[in-house]
Amino acid sequence: MKIGVSGASGNLGQAIVGELTARSAGHETIAISRTPDRIPNGVTARYGDYDHPDTLAQAYAGLDRLVLIPSSDMRPGKRSEQNITAIEAAVSAGVKHVVILSGAGARDVAEPDIGAAYWASERYVIRNAPRWTILRMNYYAESLAQEATMATQRGALPGFSENRVAFVARDDIAAATAGILLGEGHAGATYTATGSKAYTGAERAALIAEVTGQSLGFLVVSAAAFKAGLEQAGIPTDFVNVLVSIQHHFAAGGMDIVTGDVERLAGRPPMALRDALVAALR
Repeated sequence: MKIGVSGASGNLGQAIVGELTARSAGHETIAISRTPDRIPNGVTARYGDYDHPDTLAQAYAGLDRLVLIPSSDMRPGKRSEQNITAIEAAVSAGVKHVVILSGAGARDVAEPDIGAAYWASERYVIRNAPRWTILRMNYYAESLAQEATMATQRGALPGFSENRVAFVARDDIAAATAGILLGEGHAGATYTATGSKAYTGAERAALIAEVTGQSLGFLVVSAAAFKAGLEQAGIPTDFVNVLVSIQHHFAAGGMDIVTGDVERLAGRPPMALRDALVAALR
């Protein structure tokens, strides 16, 4: 069986390739990337660029199963376009089972909300792929660690309201993805990869303070103030809009989802948030 990982040179892609190559299941892992030179030795690499469909047709040829990892392109509408292009290419190439990574609580929203691309991708793969599986991801624990660095400098972790989020480590998403690709009985299923607990803003601020040894609280701010702070920090506009949309999802309870899907698919419990923060911040 040939299993493709599209978007294989990014952090999540590398982790998925690592999980697949570490498991002896009589399969061949094909790592697909627009930068194939970054693929580790010993893994078959193919060139494929989401912005060039002709390269995807060649990259996906002969694959039995394929996971599509969204790009980091945050321009409004671009991710949706890329994801749909990749699904089209996979179907045209005859890939038997397409797995897509989506976001927790995905729903019909407008651009530039980050959920717009996830929703469009889910609808498209369901309508067009012969067999499909959707793995929705809660918010990365590693992304919270990045926010923590800025927050500790300012003494507060901001949010639009008190909320709860079941942060999940990137390696847990990778292990769950590998479980889908190597297992059976997942066609037509939608899973949500989460941590084992949803943390309030105050709880995660306290956890960050414990790990870093720096005082930190949770501060409720307006969307306008949050956006202004990001812009003052020099963060690009497209990424600012995405971060604002994520905070709206937090406030609406879209990430307050705890499932047992990581353990079910990966065969082990998800990493505790404290352990993920320690690994990322120390």
